[in-house]
Amino acid sequence: MSHPTPETAQEPTPETGHGRRRADAENDLEKEQATVPTSVEPDEGFDPAESAQRSEAAAKKADPKRNGAWSWFKEIAIVIVIALILSFVIKTFLFRAYYIPSDSMNNTLLKDDRIFVNLLVPHPFALQRGDIVVFKDTQGWLPPAPEKSVNWVKESLTFIGLMPDESQQHLVKRVIGLPGDHVICCDAQGQITVNGKGLVEPYLYPGTDNMAGPNAIFDVTVPAGKIWVMGDNRNNSADSRWHQSLNSQGFIDQNDVEGAAGLLAWPLNRWTVLGNYPDTFRDVPAPTSTPVSSPDPVPTGK
Repeated sequence: MSHPTPETAQEPTPETGHGRRRADAENDLEKEQATVPTSVEPDEGFDPAESAQRSEAAAKKADPKRNGAWSWFKEIAIVIVIALILSFVIKTFLFRAYYIPSDSMNNTLLKDDRIFVNLLVPHPFALQRGDIVVFKDTQGWLPPAPEKSVNWVKESLTFIGLMPDESQQHLVKRVIGLPGDHVICCDAQGQITVNGKGLVEPYLYPGTDNMAGPNAIFDVTVPAGKIWVMGDNRNNSADSRWHQSLNSQGFIDQNDVEGAAGLLAWPLNRWTVLGNYPDTFRDVPAPTSTPVSSPDPVPTGK
């Protein structure tokens, strides 16, 4: 009698049955363990407030609108500062604005005109006959300036050169005689003569009479370092002629000259370059004698 062969018991393999499910479970467990973050101990120097500030700064930097506005304001501020510095430098060393307070230079300059003055004259560039000059009133030609309340905004703008000087302690006239020049009023034609040469003066106010007024007649030789000045509106100009009785004898010290007017800037409809009429003085001969020094004048305080 034959006996049946007993079947060999088989262990479940990973590919089949319970073994496969077990292997899948083990793999899932390993994945979960791999994804669980390990705890990180904070550094001893970690500052939450500082971290927040950094985050806020990063957010601002990342905000293009806020960053663009700040950049725009910064650029505008830089431009304004540079402009103010340049204005101050120009006003101090190159050009300065003045306003005309009277009618003594009609019609070349009218009252309330604004002019720009070249500060490089008389140093390093020399004065020329015919130059229109602005000079400080150190001889007392003008009455004392009236006291007035200080406008700090206006004073500041004047200081940096953005507004014309309105201190009213300056005068503007035309140079007729330089050191050593012999200036006389007048010849037979009623003309001013310089070193014997009569002047044809096209800049004079219409109807001007050089010989009008009690101080019109003069005969002077300009001392060293001085100039003789006259207004274009001779009938209405208290210039060198009218101050011969002072210690200065009507002469202006070249050191008091602020500069030579080069441009009529305002009003715009009268904008023009201011010349010194070289044709008027071209044929004036050189002085025949060396200019002598005059005693330093004592201001009258008028």
